[in-house]
Amino acid sequence: MQANNKYKSSVFSLLFSDPDLLRELYCALEGVNLPPNVPVTINTLNEALFMDRINDISFEIGGKLVVLFEHQSTITPNIALRMLMYIARVYEKIIGDRNIYATKRLSLPYPEFFVLYNGTAPFPDEQVLRLSGSYEKPEDLGLPRKAAPALELEVKAININHGRNEAFAQRCKTLAEYSAFVAKVRAIETECGDKAEAIRLAVKHCRDHDILKGFLEKHSTEVQNMLFTEWNWDDALAVRYEEGKEEGWEKGKEEGLEKGHEEVLDLVAKGYTVEEIKRKLNQPPASRG
Repeated sequence: MQANNKYKSSVFSLLFSDPDLLRELYCALEGVNLPPNVPVTINTLNEALFMDRINDISFEIGGKLVVLFEHQSTITPNIALRMLMYIARVYEKIIGDRNIYATKRLSLPYPEFFVLYNGTAPFPDEQVLRLSGSYEKPEDLGLPRKAAPALELEVKAININHGRNEAFAQRCKTLAEYSAFVAKVRAIETECGDKAEAIRLAVKHCRDHDILKGFLEKHSTEVQNMLFTEWNWDDALAVRYEEGKEEGWEKGKEEGLEKGHEEVLDLVAKGYTVEEIKRKLNQPPASRG
């Protein structure tokens, strides 16, 4: 299967582009029940500034602004920083042409941040990631230590892999079925060794067994193209990052994911397999001696 680079959304963002499903997901995340008439306003950023494929969703519900990312590769320790940059742009979008220098205080929806982890590397059921984890320690600079930083941002990361967080999965049937679909793709790929064929067979299996049936019937071709592209993208970037760590290239450790982003995405869009991408990227930097 040749990846088609016209697809910018991920399967996850396409699935949860329905406000009713987002309401269901939010209620599961927060452990609350909201009536179906509570409005959901989607304001996801589509600019390539943040990503070349959209696996994020931001929306307003009940006076809150919720930002959530889906990750199928290793969660970057910079996720809180990415969320900070993201929320600033979303607030800018919400405020529009209102004057931020006016004497009247502008009202903003209350922010909440989630990462839904769907990768294969070991990860706890839940983990809180904080922006302050990236700060230099004041005491290391000879400054007094403060009880709390002036700027903090907390991201709740939840493991949504099939079989994990069962109570959470039971509160959101759609997310549980999505996780089951992803697990089926991985199981079939392990058996047959062909990613494209595994995705095709998993789509058929899930449609036949009433797992995301309506969604897969409507978007079967899109889902196969999207998932093939995004999984190659995740795999190849993870390889590049891990190779940078193993070889001890400082720039590879710090910038591997970002620096190789465009190069990897271009190779994925051209239909290269992960093994082919690995061979193409497995070249030491010119300055390495």
